[in-house]
Amino acid sequence: MSGTLTLVGVGPGDPELLTLKAVNAIGAADIVVYPQKPDEASLALSIGEAHISANAIRLPIDVPMKVEREPAQMAYDQIGKTISDLLAAGKSVAYLCEGDPLFYGSAMYLLERMPTANIAIIPGITSLTATASVVGRPLAARNETLKVLPAPLDSEKLIAELSQTQSAAIIKVGRHFDRVRDVLVQTGHAQNAIVVEHATQARQKITPLADFAKDERPYFSTILCYKGDEAWGK
Repeated sequence: MSGTLTLVGVGPGDPELLTLKAVNAIGAADIVVYPQKPDEASLALSIGEAHISANAIRLPIDVPMKVEREPAQMAYDQIGKTISDLLAAGKSVAYLCEGDPLFYGSAMYLLERMPTANIAIIPGITSLTATASVVGRPLAARNETLKVLPAPLDSEKLIAELSQTQSAAIIKVGRHFDRVRDVLVQTGHAQNAIVVEHATQARQKITPLADFAKDERPYFSTILCYKGDEAWGK
């Protein structure tokens, strides 16, 4: 007897952005698993908590947020084994993943560790599309290209990628903010760049890149930028 693991995309933060399919999957699960930083409340849980059955077991995963990959890999190794045992016992498990499971989502680490498990995937609204919606700018228009670039890429790589596109979204900004800002100035993308922190959440903040002081470093943010003097998407 084998249960099913459902990787549930819970969206960027606003609980009202959960899909109906996500709500149903969360409510039907015997066990609800969710990642959290050690000693911090889980954003994924806060989004989906209202839909968890009163009889369901809640199973948090502490995922260390360190530059070194080994601690997080060990955490996913352990939870993969735990979930496999639960599935073997016939339990239905829902894993709550911020944003979309397969767009830089933590759920992808379970996929590679459980190749033979019964797995269903429910997409969620990504932080990228949520950011565009709160800014009110299209990510790209007509025949423009859009690149999604992780901020940890080295500066030379970012410059090379940005030189080939008008529209870009810089994600995973965090401690790389000052360096990324310098790169955007160099490539001509800084003038129309917008920084969105905690998109769709109560603490959401939207700020033009130029308005940040040199020592300000927004952590949980995405930068949308457009090269050119025209208004975005016109």
